[in-house]
Amino acid sequence: MNKINQLFANRGDRKFLSLYFCAGSPTLDNTGDVILTMQRRGIDFIEVGIPFSDPLADGPVIQTAATQALKNGMSLKVLFAQLAAIKEKVSIPLILMGYLNPILHYGIEAFCQSCVDAGVSGMIIPDLPFKDYQEQVKPIADKYDLRVIMLITPETSEERIRFIDKNTDGFIYMVSSAAITGAQKSFDESKQEYFRRIDQMNLRNPRMIGFGISNRQTLEAAQQNAAGAIIGSKFVTLLSESKDADEALNKLFDALAK
Repeated sequence: MNKINQLFANRGDRKFLSLYFCAGSPTLDNTGDVILTMQRRGIDFIEVGIPFSDPLADGPVIQTAATQALKNGMSLKVLFAQLAAIKEKVSIPLILMGYLNPILHYGIEAFCQSCVDAGVSGMIIPDLPFKDYQEQVKPIADKYDLRVIMLITPETSEERIRFIDKNTDGFIYMVSSAAITGAQKSFDESKQEYFRRIDQMNLRNPRMIGFGISNRQTLEAAQQNAAGAIIGSKFVTLLSESKDADEALNKLFDALAK
């Protein structure tokens, strides 16, 4: 069974915490250390960012990290080699998050094969049109038992959400707002109403909420209305400042307790 499906199938009442970081930032060779440290510290699954020169959905924190990673020499070829080197030590799901252009350049089938070789369980491609997903990406991903995770926002219609739910597997990534990524101090009532509305739809797939989670208030709001929370910008900032995954996690857990 795919590790993502296995994780959610066995969760019971537990709420998950997933973290995102950009591969190759702050240093080129820290990918394996960051992943293994997160796993040791109890993170449930990890989004590994593929740096790209034009990350449309990302705020300044992740854009800066991506720019640094590219300057450091990170590429898909380098990333897959780094992941393959730690494959036997990683038991939690790894999900690659990146934009379509580098993946198309690499080749969709080659990308999927490299994912399997490197121990990756799925991918998130924010700018992948759903029609292209169904016609071009899903058949290949299914062949390699990989999950393509789709995003929804507060502006996504109920019809569209149910269509995504019917035609995907793994989990649905609920973006907390239609804005770019970035830490927020709280979720206003309109966002929490969105969380409740989706929760009441009784979707087939579990949901994870991301974008803006950085403290106890935003974490609890996400976990009350979904299977868990995804944190990106806050952790990327802490990792960039400390250059040490353990220290960054200490500071993150401290922030989430306040």
